[in-house]
Amino acid sequence: MEYEVRTEGEQATEDLGEALGRRLFPGAVILLNGEMGAGKTVFARGVGRGLGVNVPIQSPTFSLLNAHSGRLPFYHFDLYRLNSEEELFELGLDEALDGEGVSLVEWAGKFADYFTMPALVIWITSDGSTGRQILFWAKTEPYQAILRELTTGGQVSANPGN
Repeated sequence: MEYEVRTEGEQATEDLGEALGRRLFPGAVILLNGEMGAGKTVFARGVGRGLGVNVPIQSPTFSLLNAHSGRLPFYHFDLYRLNSEEELFELGLDEALDGEGVSLVEWAGKFADYFTMPALVIWITSDGSTGRQILFWAKTEPYQAILRELTTGGQVSANPGN
């Protein structure tokens, strides 16, 4: 299942992330992709808010992982600076992915062969100003159910694909 959404402005992108975060479940994996400055961390900030995280969400570019407490543990990874799968293991990514929290992984596309588990894949692209195109791919339930709920619940205007 595929849905494409356009947001205008940082707040709309964050609000979409929040709507998703409210629907996530223990063990959920979000693979977030996009160019530098596309809005990945803005989206992640919304996911954290939807999970009840009450501290500022910042990019973990230099720390590689920021862990937050909320309704569920929220593990926010940034793989931009990593170069090998071995570094993923050293980071502890596999333990988080197998845990009861929500794992959101920025720059997941760098290690596409590693991420074989069910996940919600998101690509964010910028139009060069305030607009963002956000494409969601869900191959399995319950991620497909989340997308159906987001679109039928009026949270997003979507263009259904596969």
